[in-house]
Amino acid sequence: MTRNTDAVQPVRSSGPVTIWLLRHASCCVGALGKMARQPVASFMIILVIAITLALPAALHLLVKNVSAISGGWEQALDFSVFLEDGQTASEAEGLARLIEQRADVESVELITSDQALEEFKQLSGFGDALDQLSRNPLPHTLIVRPSTANTSQSMVLLREELENLPETALVQIDTEWVQRFHAILAIVERSILIGAVLLAAAIITIIGNTIRLDIQNRRDEIEVTKLIGASNAFVRRPFLWSGFWYGAFGALLAIGLVQYGFALLRPQVTQLASLYQSSLAVMSLDVAQAGSIVLGGVLLGLLGSWFAAARHMRAIEPR
Repeated sequence: MTRNTDAVQPVRSSGPVTIWLLRHASCCVGALGKMARQPVASFMIILVIAITLALPAALHLLVKNVSAISGGWEQALDFSVFLEDGQTASEAEGLARLIEQRADVESVELITSDQALEEFKQLSGFGDALDQLSRNPLPHTLIVRPSTANTSQSMVLLREELENLPETALVQIDTEWVQRFHAILAIVERSILIGAVLLAAAIITIIGNTIRLDIQNRRDEIEVTKLIGASNAFVRRPFLWSGFWYGAFGALLAIGLVQYGFALLRPQVTQLASLYQSSLAVMSLDVAQAGSIVLGGVLLGLLGSWFAAARHMRAIEPR
């Protein structure tokens, strides 16, 4: 008995996981090839998806930039303390030094009535008319900057104590409008979220309609495939990959549109910041935000294609 070392070894069949992966890879490449054979139609669909994704992303990024710019305003929570009429400049200066000695006060700036009137003349444009006044109607004002170590309770206590001073006529919080501004931003953010949900539904509809037309165009092919025993999941697989690529390419194009748009705004924002001796910078999409856009586009593409395929695939059966 001799051992034949040249005998052909039996071919080991691939496992179910390998076959599943190969089928998905084939459908993935096939979906790309189909889009490449229809470049104009595919690009138009991708462009519509990109614009639909870019709108809420750009608005969200805009609100984020505005919030970042106004984020430091609340830290400069100043009190404007208007003094009673009849207070002299020396008395107002002494009161300013007394308040500045408090541990919960960072600094106090005195604006005399003469300084306030001169500034009002320059800003209002009524200088000649104001010169006709017999007396200065503006009071001395103290700009009190609280310490950053204050809590909300200590801020309320500080305001009450400033209001209870006998020299005080009125205490006004200079940044109350900032709180209103942030409340408006919160409403805008909620509106953007609602709009994003509606636009997501629009993307699902767009992709679903595209897949529906593709299914109708391949009706005969699907009937033949089912005739030889293919399941709905097998037939549905290439359409899911088409939705995947539509969503992915649309999301990538949306990221490019948003980044390009904010890049166009950056020189104007820099110029505006230089006029105010500031260093404002336009924030662009970070990696996490860009990744969420891509993930959202892919999920919307898969949902749209799955709904369309699941709905219309059952109606196609071999006769």
